[in-house]
Amino acid sequence: MSFQYTDVIVTIASLNFDILVRFYTDFLEQNPASLIPNIYAEFHLVSLRLGIFKPKNSHASEFEANAKNKISLCLEVSNLEDAIAHLTALGYAPPGNISIASHGREIYAYDPDGNRLILHQAQSY
Repeated sequence: MSFQYTDVIVTIASLNFDILVRFYTDFLEQNPASLIPNIYAEFHLVSLRLGIFKPKNSHASEFEANAKNKISLCLEVSNLEDAIAHLTALGYAPPGNISIASHGREIYAYDPDGNRLILHQAQSY
């Protein structure tokens, strides 16, 4: 048995809905493609739709901030220093230094809820 799908959406649950939507609006430099105030916002990115939703009160405990988030939002950028400067200007400077990986340079940063962002600049060959 198989199934077909037409799209994939990555969503982030947040009890701090307005703060997170404002952060991603500023960070991605775009308004949500769809917005239901205090319930759901969706950003359309190249090859990805990022949704942010506010959990219902009955499910809030499932989504409380957890220092051990296992998912990262990885964004490949054309200029890592520009991306770092942009995050810094928003008040969310990456806490560490740029590291060198086999695939290029990268740095970790965090959104207002502590979700990990990996900013990655591909290695030039």
